[in-house]
Amino acid sequence: MNMHQGCPSDTIVRFLKARDWNVPKAHKMLMDCLNWRLQNEIDKILSKPILPVDLYRAVRDSQLLGLSGYSKQGLPIFAIGVGQSSFDKASVHCYVQSHIQINEYRDRVILPNATKKHGRHIGTCIKILDMTGLKLSALSQIKLMTIISTVDDLNYPEKTDTYYIVNAPYVFSSCWKVVKPLLQERTRKKVQVLQGCGRDELLKIMDYSSLPHFCRREGSGSGSSRYSVSADSDSCFSLDHPFHQQLYNYIKQQARGHLPAQPPAKQGSFHVSLPDPDPDGVKIAETIESELIKLEDQKTADNASKLSNSINGLKIYSE
Repeated sequence: MNMHQGCPSDTIVRFLKARDWNVPKAHKMLMDCLNWRLQNEIDKILSKPILPVDLYRAVRDSQLLGLSGYSKQGLPIFAIGVGQSSFDKASVHCYVQSHIQINEYRDRVILPNATKKHGRHIGTCIKILDMTGLKLSALSQIKLMTIISTVDDLNYPEKTDTYYIVNAPYVFSSCWKVVKPLLQERTRKKVQVLQGCGRDELLKIMDYSSLPHFCRREGSGSGSSRYSVSADSDSCFSLDHPFHQQLYNYIKQQARGHLPAQPPAKQGSFHVSLPDPDPDGVKIAETIESELIKLEDQKTADNASKLSNSINGLKIYSE
């Protein structure tokens, strides 16, 4: 089973950390994870391409995620376009399949290669979350994002060293204030909210070449327009980026290696069972939803007040 990648002790420690060193709970979590992998044939998921390629390109254009480079310590840096991921071009199963494939590719290829290059075990990554363009409409994405985060929490625990949040607009700041106390202390310590695009802070731990494209431009967080992946050739989100090309070619190669040859898969044909949301995750999602609704109501009330003041200020002249 492609789970511990030759580092079983490291895997056990990750599950122990995820359950605050409670051995019975960590054991149950590990067994549940193994069962999930067996039942859903996760070991074969990297031989299951999302077809046709136009569908996969649509997934990449609406689920913004990519590898921008490596930290000075050799940790892979994954960039995530939280604010502008629309998740509206494919089925939930396609997005979950794509996310798991990137997790598996990270664990089977990216991290082992980094370990070999640096001569020491590298088992975690860094994630930079871009909040550019985050709007109240993000409410519609909370359910899917909760599913994906639950998959990570239950089956890929403690794989992220630090979360850096950049380009955070007001709507995020309001949500963060109420969500932060709900997070476990272990998770809270991993999250750093940086000022603006975070370039100066991030350059302390990585070279300029590893900065995600959205951290290279000052003021990139103020824009509210939909980001176009295809418009930025330097975007690590794009299917044309080397990381995604290598990943897609790897999956196609793995698919060819499985005999007998299979006919082209139908769209969304590979389904992974969706987990029941973690109670803590549900509470956080409900809190975000409630906060966004309050912000929407406040925005509506402010607009109504402005309209009322405008109308009251009108002077009607009659001849």
